[in-house]
Amino acid sequence: MALCLTILCENSVAKPFGLLGEHGFACYLETPQGNYLFDTGQGPTLVSNARYLGKDLSVVKALLISHGHYDHTGAVPQVLEVCNGLDVYGHPDIFTARYWEIEGKRRYIGIPYQRDYLESLGARFRLSRELVEVGPGVYLTGEIPRCNAFETGDCRQLAVTASGDIHQPDPVLDDLSMVVDSDKGLILVLGCAHAGLINIIEYVTGKFAGKQIYAVVGGTHLGFAGAEQFEETLKVLDHYQIEKIGVSHCTGLPRSAQLCARLGERFFFGNVGTELEV
Repeated sequence: MALCLTILCENSVAKPFGLLGEHGFACYLETPQGNYLFDTGQGPTLVSNARYLGKDLSVVKALLISHGHYDHTGAVPQVLEVCNGLDVYGHPDIFTARYWEIEGKRRYIGIPYQRDYLESLGARFRLSRELVEVGPGVYLTGEIPRCNAFETGDCRQLAVTASGDIHQPDPVLDDLSMVVDSDKGLILVLGCAHAGLINIIEYVTGKFAGKQIYAVVGGTHLGFAGAEQFEETLKVLDHYQIEKIGVSHCTGLPRSAQLCARLGERFFFGNVGTELEV
């Protein structure tokens, strides 16, 4: 086995005996050159799920943050506590104040911690808007250009800048994805795909010219997508001949069921405990 990707946090579980689900996402990447953690979930399940699955958080070489939402960053302090200092990769906007509007009320959904607090626990932030190689064959995409008219974001989410300006919908410019170069092709790991799955796929295929995307895993945000966006996404998955599509978290059960029906054996659920070995 050259590479193994294991889902540690997700809305539901794939195996019994102690695993727990939560609204969030995190996955553990094992490579011959070292291990990496992509996102941390909300916080309640990461450490216990990692222990049950035999994944040692203390040996990860770096933590990659997909974007600054609570359900992807809630367990960052717990990870830092078991590591003697850790490089944390992400986008410069991850600490933006963010809210979700529901029933006339606003709920804070940004990172639950201040940067200086996390740095006091040993976080060494490596923040960039550009594509970054965090380890041999392991990349964080950098900021994704928004190139189509139908991946427009979630109008219920808003961002408040340091100067007090309000952006609604929140463009979530810090939405990044992990790319792993494997023997079978690229593995694209999504946090929530706020940038739009089509935008992300087309950006990655452009940056890694000549490389085929073998698998897409993670939160697709298609649970919040309209019919046009969903159909266009299916066309792109077919166009690029992506062999494995493992959906998680914000894909939602109805869209997951539709994807399963349309994609057949190419589809799998990316629940807690699910592994992709290459």
